[in-house]
Parts: sequence; C-alpha cells; structure tokens
Amino acid sequence: MILNTLDMGAGPPVVLLHGLFGAAKNLNYLIRGLAPLARVLAMDLRNHGESPHGLPMDIATLAADVAETLDHLGVGSARVAGHSLGGKAAMMLALSRPERVERLAVLDIAPIRYNHEYDEYVKAMQAIKLTPGLTRHDADAALAATVPAPQMRAFLLNNLVRGETMRWRIGLDEIGTAMPGLLAWDDQNAKPFTKPALFLAAGDSNYVPPSADVAINALFPGAQRKTVEGASHWLHADKPQEVLEDLKEFFFP
Repeated sequence: MILNTLDMGAGPPVVLLHGLFGAAKNLNYLIRGLAPLARVLAMDLRNHGESPHGLPMDIATLAADVAETLDHLGVGSARVAGHSLGGKAAMMLALSRPERVERLAVLDIAPIRYNHEYDEYVKAMQAIKLTPGLTRHDADAALAATVPAPQMRAFLLNNLVRGETMRWRIGLDEIGTAMPGLLAWDDQNAKPFTKPALFLAAGDSNYVPPSADVAINALFPGAQRKTVEGASHWLHADKPQEVLEDLKEFFFP
C-alpha cells in the first residue's frame, strides 16, 4: 500500500511514523524541526489519516507499507523514527529490511506484547451514531464512560470529521479486527539489527518497563536508552523540544 506522506525539506531522508489513532500531522513540530536538516517523510499508517483503508494490518504489513512507499518516493534507505504503533512498524522494518534503515529511533514502545483497553475504545467509537446533527460535544459525552481521560477523548475525536455528514477518518472496523495483532509482537526470530538505535522512553509512562530490556538487547544490541522525564506516553506532545533535540543529536551526530 502506498501511504499518504507529508514530504518536507531537503537532505538525507528521515521517516516519521505516528502511533495508533494518530496521523502524520500530529508530528508537525518534529517535521518542522527536522526539515532544515533532512527530507522529512511523515507517513499516515494504513487505516489512519489520509492513507487507504484495508486488511491485513499486522505489524509486518505496516512495515511493508513503509518500504513500498519509500520505493514509490524513490528513497532507498532512511533514518526512521516511530512512536508507539509507529515504533513497532519502524522496529519491524529495521529487522526485516535492515538495508532500508540507516538509524532507528523508537519512541516509548518496546518489542514486547501489550495489554490495553484500546479494543474497548474502538467499540465505543463504533457505537456513536453518526447522525447529521451530531456535535463534537455529543460524541465526547458518548465516549466518556469508556474513555474517562478528556485528553484521550480529544485525541480520538480528532478522527471525527465533518463532510456532508460526520464520518470517521480512520478505518475503525479494520483497526478493531486487527487489534490483537497490533498489541502482539512477532519478529519471526529475526536477526538482530546492529546499526545505531535509540530507545527514547517517557518518564511518566510504563510502556518501556525494565523487563523489556531483555528483548531490546536481543534484537537491537547497539541500542542507546534515554528517558524524557516528566513526559507521558505522548512524549513528543509533552516535551516536543526535548524530543526534537534528541532526534537531531541521534540522526545527525
């Protein structure tokens, strides 16, 4: 699948991949900050943003989409950074097609299995009746019981767009079907990625627990670790300047 891509700047290619329920435009601060140094290619994963919808949607397929899009753009290899689900896709691309990845940055995710309530989020979003008179306030109220955090509801509702009628931009049905595979991790006994790698963890998040070190060390033996203190899982939103400087330092040593 050819992914919708925001293409900005000139220089060595840098790929940016967003997380679940997100879109490339959520990474605008990083895009603008890196564009003076690189050709920044921020991609909407399948079933997200303006990219096509479709199954399958396992991590290997997401990685293959990135490689196919790079082919379409005439890019052989790139420095690649991904947050959350995008980080999983970035890791899989590095493991399965190491020749396409020069340096790998992984933002607050690890090569392990996760257990989340995101399937419940999908069900709650699917249950909202997209009537002509639906307001964002109505949709927010409908999600409140399942998604108690206002910031998370606002993030999810970024995907509710108004045309002739309200519609979900993301492929909710496809994401719901694919959710078990998105939370899993199957590297198919891949050979380790030995090029430079950076695992950037958020200090106020539990997505990269100490127990993940075993998997990280096995698959990415040269990985650097760094923690962004005072940041939640969405570290690039909480501490944008710090994350940008970390990426600059790593990608352009």
